[in-house]
Amino acid sequence: MIVSRVAALLACVSLTAATLPRKGEPPITAQTQKSGGPIDPDQAKLTFAAADLSFEVLPKTQTLRGIATLDFAARAPLDRLVVDLDRNLPVDSIAIDGTALPRDSWTNPQGQLRITLPHAVPTGRHLTARIVYGGQPHVAVNAPWDSGMVWSTTPDGATWFATTAEGIGCDLFWPCLDFPTGKPGVVTLHITVPQGLKAPSNGVLLGTDALPDGRTRWNWRIKRPATYGIALNVGPYEELSGVYRSRYGNMIPLFYWYLPGEEAQARALFAEFAPTLDFYESQVGPYPFGDEKVGVVETPHKGMEHQTINAYGNAYAKAPEGFDWLFQHEFGHEWFGNQLTAADWDDYWLHEGYTEYMQPFYGRWREGAARYAVMMDDQRNRIANLRPIVSGKPRTEEQVYEVAKGGPGQDIYYKGAWMLHTLRGLIGDRAFRDVTRLAVYGRLDPRPGNFVPRYGTTDEYERFVQRVTGKDYGWFFDVYLRQAALPDLIETRTPARLTLRWDAPGGRPFPLPVEVQVGQRIVRLPMTAGLGSIAVPRGAHVVVDPAARVLRRSIAVEQYQAWRDAQAHKKAAAPAKD
Repeated sequence: MIVSRVAALLACVSLTAATLPRKGEPPITAQTQKSGGPIDPDQAKLTFAAADLSFEVLPKTQTLRGIATLDFAARAPLDRLVVDLDRNLPVDSIAIDGTALPRDSWTNPQGQLRITLPHAVPTGRHLTARIVYGGQPHVAVNAPWDSGMVWSTTPDGATWFATTAEGIGCDLFWPCLDFPTGKPGVVTLHITVPQGLKAPSNGVLLGTDALPDGRTRWNWRIKRPATYGIALNVGPYEELSGVYRSRYGNMIPLFYWYLPGEEAQARALFAEFAPTLDFYESQVGPYPFGDEKVGVVETPHKGMEHQTINAYGNAYAKAPEGFDWLFQHEFGHEWFGNQLTAADWDDYWLHEGYTEYMQPFYGRWREGAARYAVMMDDQRNRIANLRPIVSGKPRTEEQVYEVAKGGPGQDIYYKGAWMLHTLRGLIGDRAFRDVTRLAVYGRLDPRPGNFVPRYGTTDEYERFVQRVTGKDYGWFFDVYLRQAALPDLIETRTPARLTLRWDAPGGRPFPLPVEVQVGQRIVRLPMTAGLGSIAVPRGAHVVVDPAARVLRRSIAVEQYQAWRDAQAHKKAAAPAKD
């Protein structure tokens, strides 16, 4: 009865599609393009309790039809409901608490759906909005580096479809609150796909429904998903599954959905799930979504951290580290991005810096110090130092991710990772683990069932460091996060003494200790007030920071980067050869 009623409702959406959109089409507004930033005052009055989302995927016309039933609680009196939804998905009808609204009750000229409520909603009360909509959603140009739909086909011509929305946001295909703290408490998904296709998605599979016309509806439920973490994936998938016995005593379901004909490669990737999971559980803490699943799906784009259904598109590439970096990176976001979510995109480094650092940290866990050093060195050469990582004000995702829009760009990855590497050397392994656990779980003793996803900020992270160590490291974060340039370590050598002085951007004292190797002896200079000195026997060989524990300016790296960029520019400008 319920299945047939939902199918009928979806079929009622009036929609025609004469031509298929090309990449980058249909065009989107500046409002849709924006994800995060200052929160609309009406949206700030909302707590997003639940969403029930029905999607009908129509590959022949590259169309989505949807019914979204959204449950909100009012933090303050409401007379208007504002949700984000791309205007390329026209609304057919809206009902509030079961009452159908007249067409003039809502507008959506720029991608923010504004609904005049039929009655005022007092503080603490819930309201339910049922929105029927559909159209041809925006197609990504170069997913996942830009957002949108990815319509593709498998080698044998079957539909292969995926969504990716981190940059532009969830409003590309469902009505939502498009900012990091807009997470719904629970989302139920119903995804109707053509005959012979599967639709792996977020959370727990509630079941599948065989429809009379041969299509299938896949029903899923997920708790507290990141707004951009909801994902549709459609294809003729085959499935690998298993169960992981966690070191915390719980049993975690494992799933990988892959394309036909790839079983051997798929099994090799699936074999990486358990050791990677063991690494994160041993070094960080419990897998956050063990009562749902570890899920990975092969996609026609590179990858993305969609909660419990991470997108994988690395073509099973091999690497000298011995593990698939793309799988490992996206999986790390289950902790840093999905469990710990930045309260504002300005704190984006909490996602990417930590997850990037977990790659060499994993290499160290697997193989030791040599692998760790090689991987850290590769990251060091990618740090640009063009903008501060943190601005201290609300920013959109693009304002952080894109250098052209004034953001730090890739430094949230590589400089963030090296800052964490330096911090770990400064405060020690145990303190670093405790700080990480507080940031991820909000507590030092996480166990399955005693924590829920949380929001974090840079300021809170600094407070966690102070709580664990008993010391104020504001000077450390001010330089590495709030200044673009790196601190410079100035060396002065006399026949009998080496003197070191930190020259830090902003002119603040920078008392970061530095190791010095004199002959076969390693000494840790405290660098009080940014100065340190050590006696050096005549003729002794001296190496400053021999284990590369400190992120600091390097003239050699700057010269290399300038040469590298010049070579790339020269190659790009050279005429093509016949």
